[in-house]
Amino acid sequence: MIEDTTTKIDVHVAVCSERYAAIEKSFVTGDKRMTRIEYLLYAVIVCVLFGPGVAGELVKKILGL
Repeated sequence: MIEDTTTKIDVHVAVCSERYAAIEKSFVTGDKRMTRIEYLLYAVIVCVLFGPGVAGELVKKILGL
C-alpha cells in the first residue's frame, strides 16, 4: 500500500516537472512575441500622434529612401 502510494506520487512529480518545463518554455517564447508586439504598438501610437506625413518621412529616413 505504501509502495503503491509512493510510486503514484513519484509519477505525479515527474509528470508535473515535464509540464512545468513546457510552461516555462512557453513563457519565454511568449515574452519575445509580446516584446515585438509592444514595439509595434509604440510605432503605431507615434504614427497616430504625429500624423501620416511625419510617419511617412520617418519611415523614409529609416529605410534610407
